[in-house]
Amino acid sequence: MSDEPYGPGERAERRRRRRARRRRRGETGRRRGVYFLPQLFTTANLFFGFFTIVQAQAGHYDRAALGIVLAGVCDALDGRIARLARATSRFGSEYDSLADVVSFGLAPALLAFHAGHLEGFRRTGLAIAFLYVVCAALRLARFNVSPSRYRGRFEGLPSPAAAGMIASTQWFVSFLRENEVPVAVPEPLVAAGVAAVGLLMVSAIPYRSFKEVDLRHSYRGIVAMVVALIVIVQEPSVSFFAIGALYVASGPVEWLWRRASGRPLEEVPPPVSPEARPEASA
Repeated sequence: MSDEPYGPGERAERRRRRRARRRRRGETGRRRGVYFLPQLFTTANLFFGFFTIVQAQAGHYDRAALGIVLAGVCDALDGRIARLARATSRFGSEYDSLADVVSFGLAPALLAFHAGHLEGFRRTGLAIAFLYVVCAALRLARFNVSPSRYRGRFEGLPSPAAAGMIASTQWFVSFLRENEVPVAVPEPLVAAGVAAVGLLMVSAIPYRSFKEVDLRHSYRGIVAMVVALIVIVQEPSVSFFAIGALYVASGPVEWLWRRASGRPLEEVPPPVSPEARPEASA
């Protein structure tokens, strides 16, 4: 009779179980790391929004504009990384929306308020800046609960594009002044521009999303991206402003053209609720 508590077969089985537990712990750690990676980019997005607010209040308007652009880069990366890593979650979606309210709602409104000297309008200037913040928050809330009616389109101007328009305008004005071009943007024009961009966010005007563009299998898409990068590198202040202005104007222009020519966009069928299904009422 052997003095060992386990036989050879039992010892092998225990070793197999320990190895399986270690593999499960390693896989769980990797999944947690992948899940955490998109949240890092969302946190960076939030940081750059906070950075923009601090720099705008300190009078460093070009740095504040840079913060908005960097926040937009982080916002574009966190969603793509989450989808590629299959780490999307309800928590990540809610956290991203909260960060976007700061980076693309509050931060650009404060930049426009201080750089555009809207404080000269007193209560009216404050109301216009607040209108922009409210429109950005409503735009983000609508995006979370209601998909666009049109395939391949956003419904309303995306909040990152609206914030980028304000940031690129600041850079463009600084570029003109650095090159000794006398330019003085009237405060009423700034107020009207901020209000217009804000209202475009909550409008029903469709804007191209470009999310379905697959650069891996599109030769024209790759060429277009290379050309765009070359143009942007030549003079970023002018290029960003021109691209932003064209995109902001593209929505209303295309919408009016389609209405005049009778060429409506393809609508996405609305989702069927469980109550509306035939088997639910049977």
